[in-house]
Amino acid sequence: MKRILSSIILFLTGIGMALAAVNINTATVDELNAVKGIGPAKAKAIVEYRDKNGPYKSLGDLKGVKGFGDKSVDKLRDELVVGDATPASTKKK
Repeated sequence: MKRILSSIILFLTGIGMALAAVNINTATVDELNAVKGIGPAKAKAIVEYRDKNGPYKSLGDLKGVKGFGDKSVDKLRDELVVGDATPASTKKK
């Protein structure tokens, strides 16, 4: 029974992640890797670029990451967003 519940929870979580756009300013390598069109190397490169250069200001900034050009950025526009670099859970109210 626990396995079934765990499987259902994982499935529903996966669906939620698949439907939600990923914020490239807060996403982990694993979250980026889950996006169709981004593999492990590109996910790591996105995070490394962000760590070195600061938060992304637009999706177009991805062109500064090795392996991304106009076409690849355009294909990912529905999957990615650029938001506040601070995760919501750590913001002061």
